[in-house]
Amino acid sequence: MKNNNSIKTVVAIGIGAALFFVLGRFVAIPSPVPNTNISLQYAVLGLLAAMYGPVAGGLIGFIGHTLIDLSWGGSPWWSWVITSAFVGVVIGLFAKKLQVQEGDFGKSKVAVFTVANVIAHVVGWVVVAPVLDIVIYAEPANKVFAQGAFAAVSNTITGVVVGGLLILAYTKTIAKKGSLDQE
Repeated sequence: MKNNNSIKTVVAIGIGAALFFVLGRFVAIPSPVPNTNISLQYAVLGLLAAMYGPVAGGLIGFIGHTLIDLSWGGSPWWSWVITSAFVGVVIGLFAKKLQVQEGDFGKSKVAVFTVANVIAHVVGWVVVAPVLDIVIYAEPANKVFAQGAFAAVSNTITGVVVGGLLILAYTKTIAKKGSLDQE
C-alpha cells in the first residue's frame, strides 16, 4: 500500500508541476502591480498539497515555478520559486487535518483550508519573497513589499476560492463509506 501511495504522489507531483506551469505561464492575469499577476496556479497547488502533503506541495510549487521562469528565456527568480515551494509545503502540512481523500469538505474543513492558505500566502509573499528579493537581488524594499502584498491577497483569494471549489468538486466524486447499498 505504501508503494502505491508513493507512485500516486510522484504522478501527482508531475501532473501538478505541469498544471502549475501551464496556468502560470498561459493563464496569468495581468495586475496593476509591475511584474505581478493574478495567478490561478495556486488553486491547483492548494488542491494537490491538501491531497498529497507537504513534500508534494513543495515540489509542485518549486518545479512549476522554475519552469514558468525558464520558459520566459531567463533564469529562475529564486526568491519567488522558493516562496511557491513554501506555500505548497505550508498548505501540505494541513493535509492530515483536511483528509481530502476521505471525501468530506464541510464547513470546518473549508475553514482549515482557508487558514492554511492565508498563513501560507501571507507569510510567503509578505515575508519570505520580499526578504529574499532584497537579500538575493538587492531589490528596493518598497517595490518588493508592494508586490508581495498584492501577491498575498490575490493568491490567497484564488487559492481559497478556486482551490476550495476544486476540492469540493473532487470530494463529491468520492463514495463515502457505507453509502453504497450492499445486498
